[in-house]
Amino acid sequence: MPSGEPAQGLPCEPAPGFPREPGRLPTNPWNEHAWIVGEPVVGSGTWIGAFTVIDASGGLTIGAGCDISSGVQIYTHSTARRCVSGRRYPDVDRAPVVIGDRVYLGAGAIVQMGVTIGDEAVVAAGAVVTADVPPRTMVAGIPARVVATVHLDPQTGHPRFDPC
Repeated sequence: MPSGEPAQGLPCEPAPGFPREPGRLPTNPWNEHAWIVGEPVVGSGTWIGAFTVIDASGGLTIGAGCDISSGVQIYTHSTARRCVSGRRYPDVDRAPVVIGDRVYLGAGAIVQMGVTIGDEAVVAAGAVVTADVPPRTMVAGIPARVVATVHLDPQTGHPRFDPC
């Protein structure tokens, strides 16, 4: 389509159960300023910050007691192969994401489809998670890599982060 021409097609309809008023995000039970698509399974005590994009269209489970910081993006789908093939590859690829219990996702982190993040892991701000994250590890960078291990004091439960 040449630049400047309006897109042609059907009007967008809100997903069932997720009413949307023009200029407003679909309603959700976690944060009025989060864009949540699909039906994620979210554990008790999990906090989801503002300006997050949470795509559960391919299946998403977020454990209990997690903190999903502002600006985090979690994707369970990709249209990359469909796009670069000029739609000759007709499918939208989807793979579930599983986030364990007590996981911290720092501001602006991105989690790609098909990833599992283990219990008590830490994803640093701005990290792009493209592969599984083992429990009790800290990852950072693009792509995310392990930078520390998480140790919980058996007496107090306070965490310590030991660099790798």
